[in-house]
Amino acid sequence: MNESTVKLGDSVRDKITGFEGVAVARVVHLYGCVRVHVQPRELKEGKPAESEWLDEEGLEVLQKGVVHSHNATIDRGPAGPGGDPPDRENPA
Repeated sequence: MNESTVKLGDSVRDKITGFEGVAVARVVHLYGCVRVHVQPRELKEGKPAESEWLDEEGLEVLQKGVVHSHNATIDRGPAGPGGDPPDRENPA
């Protein structure tokens, strides 16, 4: 499988529509389709503009790392962001 070209926090543009924003999520489907959730940086009537799920292959990276994720510093462990649940019978 190819390494992702779009990283979370990158500023991206859809090559077909010109839709621009920041990559805030990435999903890899069972048979290889990769979609990226793109959040525009502008407001619409004082609220965040609507975000879109777009094919990763159709995106170009405008600028790397415009927003930094705190997830890079989280020790995910085997159970995700929070690690293993505490042992109720043998609390630490």
